[in-house]
Amino acid sequence: MQGPLYRYGPRGLRRGAALTLVFAGVLATGAATGSLPRDEPASADTRTRPAAASLVPVDRQELAAAAAGAAADGKSATQAAEDLVSRSGDRWGAVYDEREYKEFEQALDGSYTGVGLSARRTADGRVRVARVEPGGPADRAGIRADDVLTTVDGDRTQGRPVAEVVAQLRGDGTHEKAGSSVVLGLERGGRARTEFLHRARLTTEPVTVRRLGTGPTSTVLIKATAFTRGAGGEIRDAVRSAPGDAGILLDLRANRGGLVGEAVVAASAFLDGGLVATYDVQGEQHALYADAGGDTTRPLVVLVDGGTMSAAELLTGALQDRGRAVTVGSPTFGKGSVQMPSELPDGAVAELTVGQYRTPGGKGVEGRGITPDVVVGTEALDRAETVLSGLGGGS
Repeated sequence: MQGPLYRYGPRGLRRGAALTLVFAGVLATGAATGSLPRDEPASADTRTRPAAASLVPVDRQELAAAAAGAAADGKSATQAAEDLVSRSGDRWGAVYDEREYKEFEQALDGSYTGVGLSARRTADGRVRVARVEPGGPADRAGIRADDVLTTVDGDRTQGRPVAEVVAQLRGDGTHEKAGSSVVLGLERGGRARTEFLHRARLTTEPVTVRRLGTGPTSTVLIKATAFTRGAGGEIRDAVRSAPGDAGILLDLRANRGGLVGEAVVAASAFLDGGLVATYDVQGEQHALYADAGGDTTRPLVVLVDGGTMSAAELLTGALQDRGRAVTVGSPTFGKGSVQMPSELPDGAVAELTVGQYRTPGGKGVEGRGITPDVVVGTEALDRAETVLSGLGGGS
Protein backbone atom coordinates (compact mmCIF):
# COMPACT_ATOMS: atom_id res chain seq x y z
CA MET A 1 0.00 0.00 0.00
CA GLN A 2 1.56 3.29 -1.08
CA GLY A 3 0.83 6.96 -0.65
CA PRO A 4 -1.08 8.83 2.04
CA LEU A 5 -4.65 7.87 2.77
CA TYR A 6 -6.96 10.84 2.70
CA ARG A 7 -10.59 11.00 3.63
CA TYR A 8 -13.28 10.09 1.20
CA GLY A 9 -16.86 11.22 1.54
CA PRO A 10 -19.55 13.88 1.69
CA ARG A 11 -20.64 16.16 4.46
CA GLY A 12 -23.52 17.75 2.59
CA LEU A 13 -25.50 18.33 5.81
CA ARG A 14 -23.56 20.70 7.99
CA ARG A 15 -23.37 20.80 11.79
CA GLY A 16 -26.08 18.75 13.51
CA ALA A 17 -27.29 16.98 10.40
CA ALA A 18 -23.74 16.26 9.34
CA LEU A 19 -22.99 14.47 12.58
CA THR A 20 -24.80 11.31 11.69
CA LEU A 21 -24.24 7.71 10.74
CA VAL A 22 -20.92 6.45 9.62
CA PHE A 23 -21.50 2.97 10.78
CA ALA A 24 -24.49 0.98 9.64
CA GLY A 25 -26.59 -0.43 12.43
CA VAL A 26 -25.74 2.27 14.96
CA LEU A 27 -26.13 5.97 15.51
CA ALA A 28 -22.69 7.49 15.39
CA THR A 29 -20.58 10.27 14.01
CA GLY A 30 -17.91 9.65 11.47
CA ALA A 31 -14.74 11.31 10.28
CA ALA A 32 -11.12 11.14 11.19
CA THR A 33 -7.82 12.89 11.33
CA GLY A 34 -4.89 12.69 9.01
CA SER A 35 -5.31 9.87 6.55
CA LEU A 36 -8.83 8.68 7.19
CA PRO A 37 -12.03 8.76 5.13
CA ARG A 38 -15.38 9.90 6.36
CA ASP A 39 -18.91 9.22 5.32
CA GLU A 40 -22.48 10.44 5.21
CA PRO A 41 -25.57 8.34 5.90
CA ALA A 42 -28.06 7.02 3.41
CA SER A 43 -30.82 4.52 3.83
CA ALA A 44 -30.56 1.13 2.21
CA ASP A 45 -33.38 2.27 -0.05
CA THR A 46 -31.46 5.26 -1.43
CA ARG A 47 -31.71 5.54 -5.20
CA THR A 48 -30.53 9.10 -5.80
CA ARG A 49 -26.99 10.02 -6.70
CA PRO A 50 -25.13 13.16 -5.66
CA ALA A 51 -23.65 15.44 -8.25
CA ALA A 52 -19.89 15.18 -8.55
CA ALA A 53 -18.07 17.56 -6.25
CA SER A 54 -15.66 20.09 -7.66
CA LEU A 55 -12.04 19.02 -7.35
CA VAL A 56 -10.62 22.14 -5.70
CA PRO A 57 -13.55 24.48 -4.99
CA VAL A 58 -11.95 26.20 -1.97
CA ASP A 59 -8.35 27.37 -1.79
CA ARG A 60 -6.84 26.09 1.44
CA GLN A 61 -4.65 29.17 1.84
CA GLU A 62 -7.66 31.43 1.37
CA LEU A 63 -9.52 29.49 4.05
CA ALA A 64 -6.59 29.73 6.46
CA ALA A 65 -6.27 33.47 5.85
CA ALA A 66 -10.00 34.05 6.43
CA ALA A 67 -9.94 32.08 9.68
CA ALA A 68 -6.76 33.77 10.92
CA GLY A 69 -8.13 37.22 10.06
CA ALA A 70 -11.33 36.56 11.96
CA ALA A 71 -9.40 35.30 14.99
CA ALA A 72 -7.17 38.40 14.94
CA ASP A 73 -10.29 40.61 14.96
CA GLY A 74 -11.71 38.75 17.93
CA LYS A 75 -14.32 36.98 15.80
CA SER A 76 -15.02 33.28 15.31
CA ALA A 77 -12.53 31.54 13.03
CA THR A 78 -14.98 28.64 12.76
CA GLN A 79 -17.78 30.91 11.58
CA ALA A 80 -15.52 32.60 9.04
CA ALA A 81 -14.50 29.21 7.64
CA GLU A 82 -18.12 28.04 7.56
CA ASP A 83 -19.16 31.13 5.63
CA LEU A 84 -16.41 30.59 3.05
CA VAL A 85 -17.17 26.89 2.61
CA SER A 86 -20.91 27.57 2.37
CA ARG A 87 -20.36 30.04 -0.48
CA SER A 88 -18.07 27.68 -2.34
CA GLY A 89 -18.88 24.99 -4.87
CA ASP A 90 -17.62 22.29 -2.52
CA ARG A 91 -20.69 20.18 -1.91
CA TRP A 92 -18.91 17.97 0.57
CA GLY A 93 -16.89 20.63 2.36
CA ALA A 94 -17.74 21.27 6.01
CA VAL A 95 -16.40 22.74 9.23
CA TYR A 96 -16.48 21.01 12.62
CA ASP A 97 -15.72 22.37 16.04
CA GLU A 98 -13.21 20.68 18.30
CA ARG A 99 -15.84 18.68 20.20
CA GLU A 100 -17.48 17.40 17.04
CA TYR A 101 -14.17 16.31 15.60
CA LYS A 102 -13.29 14.44 18.77
CA GLU A 103 -16.58 12.57 18.42
CA PHE A 104 -15.58 11.62 14.88
CA GLU A 105 -12.34 10.08 16.04
CA GLN A 106 -14.07 8.14 18.81
CA ALA A 107 -16.60 6.82 16.30
CA LEU A 108 -13.82 5.39 14.16
CA ASP A 109 -12.73 3.40 17.20
CA GLY A 110 -16.25 1.96 17.33
CA SER A 111 -17.56 4.22 20.09
CA TYR A 112 -20.52 6.58 19.74
CA THR A 113 -23.29 8.37 21.60
CA GLY A 114 -26.83 7.46 20.60
CA VAL A 115 -29.87 5.34 21.31
CA GLY A 116 -28.64 2.22 19.54
CA LEU A 117 -30.77 1.89 16.43
CA SER A 118 -30.49 2.43 12.70
CA ALA A 119 -33.27 3.55 10.38
CA ARG A 120 -34.33 2.97 6.79
CA ARG A 121 -36.90 4.57 4.52
CA THR A 122 -39.56 2.38 2.92
CA ALA A 123 -41.12 2.85 -0.50
CA ASP A 124 -44.12 4.68 0.99
CA GLY A 125 -41.89 7.30 2.61
CA ARG A 126 -42.17 5.96 6.13
CA VAL A 127 -39.13 5.48 8.35
CA ARG A 128 -38.68 2.08 9.96
CA VAL A 129 -36.18 0.74 12.44
CA ALA A 130 -33.62 -1.32 10.51
CA ARG A 131 -31.64 -2.69 13.43
CA VAL A 132 -31.47 -2.37 17.21
CA GLU A 133 -28.14 -2.54 19.00
CA PRO A 134 -28.29 -5.23 21.71
CA GLY A 135 -28.20 -3.74 25.19
CA GLY A 136 -28.66 -0.15 24.02
CA PRO A 137 -31.38 2.28 25.13
CA ALA A 138 -33.68 1.34 22.22
CA ASP A 139 -33.28 -2.37 22.97
CA ARG A 140 -34.04 -1.86 26.67
CA ALA A 141 -37.16 0.09 25.73
CA GLY A 142 -38.44 -2.84 23.68
CA ILE A 143 -37.99 -1.23 20.27
CA ARG A 144 -37.58 -3.82 17.54
CA ALA A 145 -36.57 -3.98 13.89
CA ASP A 146 -39.43 -3.03 11.52
CA ASP A 147 -41.12 -0.78 14.09
CA VAL A 148 -42.30 2.38 12.34
CA LEU A 149 -40.59 5.51 13.65
CA THR A 150 -43.32 8.14 13.32
CA THR A 151 -41.89 11.10 15.28
CA VAL A 152 -38.69 12.28 16.95
CA ASP A 153 -39.23 14.87 19.69
CA GLY A 154 -42.65 15.55 18.19
CA ASP A 155 -41.44 16.08 14.62
CA ARG A 156 -42.94 13.74 12.04
CA THR A 157 -40.56 11.55 10.05
CA GLN A 158 -42.88 10.81 7.12
CA GLY A 159 -41.19 11.76 3.85
CA ARG A 160 -38.09 13.22 5.50
CA PRO A 161 -34.60 12.11 4.44
CA VAL A 162 -33.28 9.38 6.69
CA ALA A 163 -30.16 11.47 7.26
CA GLU A 164 -32.22 14.21 8.88
CA VAL A 165 -34.10 11.76 11.08
CA VAL A 166 -30.85 10.13 12.17
CA ALA A 167 -29.31 13.53 12.90
CA GLN A 168 -32.25 14.39 15.15
CA LEU A 169 -31.98 11.06 16.93
CA ARG A 170 -28.28 11.68 17.31
CA GLY A 171 -28.83 15.15 18.74
CA ASP A 172 -26.70 18.24 18.35
CA GLY A 173 -24.92 20.70 20.57
CA THR A 174 -25.67 20.13 24.25
CA HIS A 175 -28.15 17.38 23.37
CA GLU A 176 -25.47 15.26 21.74
CA LYS A 177 -24.32 13.81 25.06
CA ALA A 178 -24.79 10.61 26.99
CA GLY A 179 -27.77 11.05 29.28
CA SER A 180 -29.60 13.56 27.09
CA SER A 181 -33.20 12.64 26.34
CA VAL A 182 -35.14 12.06 23.13
CA VAL A 183 -38.81 11.16 22.68
CA LEU A 184 -39.75 8.67 19.95
CA GLY A 185 -43.18 8.03 18.48
CA LEU A 186 -43.50 4.46 17.22
CA GLU A 187 -46.02 2.11 15.64
CA ARG A 188 -46.15 -1.67 15.60
CA GLY A 189 -49.03 -3.65 14.17
CA GLY A 190 -51.10 -0.48 13.88
CA ARG A 191 -50.69 0.40 17.56
CA ALA A 192 -48.98 3.67 18.46
CA ARG A 193 -46.82 4.30 21.49
CA THR A 194 -44.31 6.76 22.85
CA GLU A 195 -40.86 5.95 24.26
CA PHE A 196 -38.70 8.30 26.33
CA LEU A 197 -35.05 7.37 25.85
CA HIS A 198 -31.74 8.64 27.15
CA ARG A 199 -28.76 8.59 24.82
CA ALA A 200 -25.81 6.49 25.98
CA ARG A 201 -22.19 5.88 25.10
CA LEU A 202 -22.14 2.63 23.11
CA THR A 203 -19.69 0.49 21.18
CA THR A 204 -20.17 -1.21 17.85
CA GLU A 205 -19.39 -4.61 16.40
CA PRO A 206 -18.51 -3.72 12.81
CA VAL A 207 -17.77 -7.26 11.59
CA THR A 208 -19.80 -10.38 12.33
CA VAL A 209 -19.22 -13.88 10.97
CA ARG A 210 -21.56 -16.88 10.81
CA ARG A 211 -21.81 -20.19 9.00
CA LEU A 212 -24.63 -21.03 6.61
CA GLY A 213 -25.00 -24.77 6.20
CA THR A 214 -22.56 -27.48 7.24
CA GLY A 215 -19.65 -29.41 5.75
CA PRO A 216 -16.43 -28.36 4.04
CA THR A 217 -18.27 -26.47 1.29
CA SER A 218 -20.61 -24.52 3.53
CA THR A 219 -20.95 -20.75 3.22
CA VAL A 220 -19.31 -18.23 5.51
CA LEU A 221 -21.28 -14.98 5.74
CA ILE A 222 -19.12 -11.98 6.70
CA LYS A 223 -21.19 -8.90 7.46
CA ALA A 224 -19.20 -5.66 7.60
CA THR A 225 -21.23 -2.64 8.71
CA ALA A 226 -18.30 -0.21 8.83
CA PHE A 227 -14.55 0.02 8.38
CA THR A 228 -13.62 1.11 11.88
CA ARG A 229 -10.13 0.43 13.22
CA GLY A 230 -9.38 -3.29 13.04
CA ALA A 231 -12.33 -4.20 10.78
CA GLY A 232 -10.10 -5.09 7.83
CA GLY A 233 -8.08 -7.45 9.99
CA GLU A 234 -11.24 -9.13 11.26
CA ILE A 235 -12.35 -9.79 7.68
CA ARG A 236 -8.91 -11.15 6.80
CA ASP A 237 -8.93 -13.44 9.85
CA ALA A 238 -12.42 -14.69 9.03
CA VAL A 239 -11.32 -15.63 5.51
CA ARG A 240 -8.21 -17.40 6.76
CA SER A 241 -10.20 -19.42 9.28
CA ALA A 242 -13.01 -20.39 6.89
CA PRO A 243 -13.28 -24.20 6.60
CA GLY A 244 -12.21 -26.18 3.56
CA ASP A 245 -13.47 -24.79 0.29
CA ALA A 246 -16.31 -22.84 1.89
CA GLY A 247 -17.51 -19.93 -0.19
CA ILE A 248 -17.61 -16.40 1.19
CA LEU A 249 -20.56 -14.02 1.15
CA LEU A 250 -19.18 -10.57 1.96
CA ASP A 251 -22.16 -8.43 2.91
CA LEU A 252 -21.42 -4.71 2.48
CA ARG A 253 -25.03 -3.56 2.37
CA ALA A 254 -25.63 -0.39 4.39
CA ASN A 255 -21.89 -0.10 5.02
CA ARG A 256 -21.22 3.64 5.36
CA GLY A 257 -17.48 3.19 4.96
CA GLY A 258 -14.89 4.36 7.45
CA LEU A 259 -11.13 4.03 7.18
CA VAL A 260 -9.82 3.48 3.68
CA GLY A 261 -6.77 1.70 5.09
CA GLU A 262 -9.06 -0.91 6.63
CA ALA A 263 -10.82 -1.41 3.29
CA VAL A 264 -7.42 -2.02 1.68
CA VAL A 265 -6.60 -4.60 4.36
CA ALA A 266 -9.92 -6.30 3.60
CA ALA A 267 -9.10 -6.30 -0.12
CA SER A 268 -5.77 -7.95 0.74
CA ALA A 269 -7.69 -10.90 2.17
CA PHE A 270 -8.89 -11.77 -1.34
CA LEU A 271 -6.11 -10.48 -3.61
CA ASP A 272 -2.49 -11.44 -4.11
CA GLY A 273 -1.19 -7.89 -4.23
CA GLY A 274 -1.94 -5.48 -7.02
CA LEU A 275 -3.99 -2.33 -7.44
CA VAL A 276 -6.97 -1.54 -5.20
CA ALA A 277 -7.66 2.05 -6.27
CA THR A 278 -6.11 5.21 -7.63
CA TYR A 279 -6.82 8.74 -6.51
CA ASP A 280 -5.72 12.25 -7.30
CA VAL A 281 -4.99 15.05 -4.87
CA GLN A 282 -4.87 18.43 -6.57
CA GLY A 283 -3.72 16.81 -9.80
CA GLU A 284 -1.10 14.52 -8.25
CA GLN A 285 -1.80 10.83 -8.83
CA HIS A 286 -1.55 8.19 -6.09
CA ALA A 287 -2.35 4.50 -5.81
CA LEU A 288 -3.38 2.01 -3.14
CA TYR A 289 -2.13 -1.58 -3.34
CA ALA A 290 -3.17 -4.81 -1.66
CA ASP A 291 -0.66 -6.89 0.26
CA ALA A 292 0.43 -10.18 -1.29
CA GLY A 293 -0.79 -13.54 -0.04
CA GLY A 294 -4.57 -13.22 -0.08
CA ASP A 295 -6.95 -16.08 -0.87
CA THR A 296 -7.52 -15.82 -4.61
CA THR A 297 -9.34 -19.12 -5.20
CA ARG A 298 -12.14 -19.31 -2.65
CA PRO A 299 -15.55 -18.49 -4.27
CA LEU A 300 -16.61 -14.96 -3.34
CA VAL A 301 -19.84 -12.97 -3.74
CA VAL A 302 -20.17 -9.37 -2.52
CA LEU A 303 -23.57 -7.98 -1.53
CA VAL A 304 -24.14 -4.22 -2.00
CA ASP A 305 -26.98 -1.70 -2.01
CA GLY A 306 -27.69 2.03 -2.02
CA GLY A 307 -26.25 2.31 1.48
CA THR A 308 -22.85 0.92 0.42
CA MET A 309 -20.63 3.97 0.53
CA SER A 310 -17.12 5.40 0.28
CA ALA A 311 -14.50 2.92 1.55
CA ALA A 312 -17.00 0.07 1.03
CA GLU A 313 -17.39 1.18 -2.59
CA LEU A 314 -13.62 1.27 -2.96
CA LEU A 315 -13.43 -2.36 -1.83
CA THR A 316 -16.35 -3.39 -4.04
CA GLY A 317 -14.84 -1.73 -7.10
CA ALA A 318 -11.49 -3.41 -6.55
CA LEU A 319 -12.96 -6.91 -6.22
CA GLN A 320 -15.30 -6.37 -9.17
CA ASP A 321 -12.81 -4.81 -11.59
CA ARG A 322 -10.16 -7.42 -10.87
CA GLY A 323 -12.58 -10.27 -11.45
CA ARG A 324 -12.19 -11.58 -7.92
CA ALA A 325 -15.87 -11.48 -6.93
CA VAL A 326 -19.36 -11.47 -8.36
CA THR A 327 -21.27 -8.48 -6.99
CA VAL A 328 -24.99 -8.81 -6.25
CA GLY A 329 -27.60 -6.29 -5.16
CA SER A 330 -28.51 -2.73 -6.14
CA PRO A 331 -26.30 0.20 -7.25
CA THR A 332 -24.13 1.70 -4.55
CA PHE A 333 -24.41 5.27 -3.25
CA GLY A 334 -21.70 6.93 -5.35
CA LYS A 335 -19.32 8.73 -3.05
CA GLY A 336 -15.71 8.93 -4.15
CA SER A 337 -14.50 12.41 -3.27
CA VAL A 338 -11.18 12.90 -1.49
CA GLN A 339 -11.07 15.40 1.36
CA MET A 340 -8.26 16.77 3.46
CA PRO A 341 -8.59 18.38 6.90
CA SER A 342 -7.25 21.82 7.82
CA GLU A 343 -7.03 22.82 11.48
CA LEU A 344 -8.25 26.33 12.29
CA PRO A 345 -6.84 28.70 14.93
CA ASP A 346 -9.60 27.91 17.44
CA GLY A 347 -9.18 24.13 17.18
CA ALA A 348 -11.97 23.58 14.68
CA VAL A 349 -11.31 21.54 11.53
CA ALA A 350 -12.35 22.37 7.97
CA GLU A 351 -12.50 19.63 5.38
CA LEU A 352 -12.20 20.47 1.70
CA THR A 353 -12.59 18.32 -1.38
CA VAL A 354 -9.26 17.94 -3.17
CA GLY A 355 -9.76 15.02 -5.54
CA GLN A 356 -11.55 11.79 -6.43
CA TYR A 357 -10.67 8.12 -6.52
CA ARG A 358 -11.11 5.51 -9.25
CA THR A 359 -11.41 1.75 -9.34
CA PRO A 360 -8.60 -0.41 -10.82
CA GLY A 361 -10.43 -0.30 -14.15
CA GLY A 362 -10.37 3.50 -14.13
CA LYS A 363 -14.04 4.03 -13.28
CA GLY A 364 -15.01 7.03 -11.18
CA VAL A 365 -17.40 6.42 -8.30
CA GLU A 366 -18.38 9.97 -7.35
CA GLY A 367 -21.95 10.68 -8.40
CA ARG A 368 -22.18 7.33 -10.23
CA GLY A 369 -21.83 4.51 -7.77
CA ILE A 370 -21.07 0.94 -8.73
CA THR A 371 -23.59 -1.19 -10.59
CA PRO A 372 -23.41 -4.81 -9.39
CA ASP A 373 -22.97 -7.69 -11.81
CA VAL A 374 -26.35 -9.09 -10.75
CA VAL A 375 -28.92 -6.37 -10.05
CA VAL A 376 -31.61 -7.56 -7.66
CA GLY A 377 -33.84 -6.08 -4.96
CA THR A 378 -35.07 -7.43 -1.64
CA GLU A 379 -34.20 -11.04 -2.45
CA ALA A 380 -30.51 -10.16 -2.76
CA LEU A 381 -29.28 -12.60 -0.11
CA ASP A 382 -31.08 -15.56 -1.68
CA ARG A 383 -29.77 -14.63 -5.14
CA ALA A 384 -26.25 -14.20 -3.74
CA GLU A 385 -26.35 -17.70 -2.25
CA THR A 386 -27.50 -19.09 -5.61
CA VAL A 387 -24.68 -17.29 -7.42
CA LEU A 388 -22.15 -18.50 -4.86
CA SER A 389 -23.37 -22.08 -5.29
CA GLY A 390 -22.85 -21.72 -9.04
CA LEU A 391 -19.26 -20.63 -8.39
CA GLY A 392 -18.64 -23.82 -6.48
CA GLY A 393 -19.12 -22.48 -2.97
CA GLY A 394 -21.85 -23.01 -0.41
CA SER A 395 -24.00 -25.94 0.49
